[in-house]
Amino acid sequence: MFGALVDRYVREKLPKRHSTASKYRSWITPHVKPKWGGIPIRKVKALLVEEWLMNLNLAPKSKGHVRSIMHILFNWAMKWELIDIDKMNPMGLVRVEGSSKRLRQPRILSVKEFRALLDQLQEPIRTMCIVAACLGLRASELVGLQWDDFDWEVLEVHIQRGVVSGRVDEVKTTNSNRRLPVHQNLAALLLEYKAETAPGAGNYDWLFPSPYGTGRPRWPWTIQRDHLLPAGIRAGLGPIGWHSFRHSYSTLLHSLHVDLKVQQELLRHSDIRTTMNIYTQVVPDAMREANSRVVEMVLPKRKVG
Repeated sequence: MFGALVDRYVREKLPKRHSTASKYRSWITPHVKPKWGGIPIRKVKALLVEEWLMNLNLAPKSKGHVRSIMHILFNWAMKWELIDIDKMNPMGLVRVEGSSKRLRQPRILSVKEFRALLDQLQEPIRTMCIVAACLGLRASELVGLQWDDFDWEVLEVHIQRGVVSGRVDEVKTTNSNRRLPVHQNLAALLLEYKAETAPGAGNYDWLFPSPYGTGRPRWPWTIQRDHLLPAGIRAGLGPIGWHSFRHSYSTLLHSLHVDLKVQQELLRHSDIRTTMNIYTQVVPDAMREANSRVVEMVLPKRKVG
């Protein structure tokens, strides 16, 4: 039965990364197993799955995730020789219209709009937004930063962890675990921020700790709800979320005609097709130059004296 396949996959092969495993369970438990659990694997046909997905009360992108889970399950069914291994994965025939498109695109901010947003924010949220915009980080990576991740001599930061739902985990993909250039002005801002807010912070303390003294980092989604969304509305920009900063960073790189391979490395995309299918070797100096051009546009001028 298909349900036995699902149970074995969850028991033996579910991804170790907690946030990824939670997402997989969110598609398997309420959708896949109730529908197909009692049906023999060989009777789960592509056409039936496609018709089922069409009628699911989910967004197209979510339907695409469910289809991907089904594809993974059939791959394991073949590896475990529960079905013939010499045949193609039947889920490869399943199509979900619109699954690659977001229903709502993240708001892209111009430099002027970003600075207008900063005017509506208090510390430390303001500094969090600056770091996100200057490095193109995901929200989970931003709150996962510790002071030891920064090398102030060579001006680099090692992105090596994420925090999702309060749980410290690995970054999203292998390619996400990278060192990124830190502009000297951003480094100066962060060191000033540390001196003012946490002069006694140790190497393994969070850059943005919880204000409640829990020893844990802040929750980005709470900040988005309580600070970013209202600030965006006050600034006349509409609702702003964390992913707006990453998309805006990508857009600025593109507008500066940065080499596409350099864009991919700075954004740490696993698949170059996310940016463009160009296979060249990135020179680290090119990454630093591209990042510097964005930071110099985005980072507000510091007052002297």
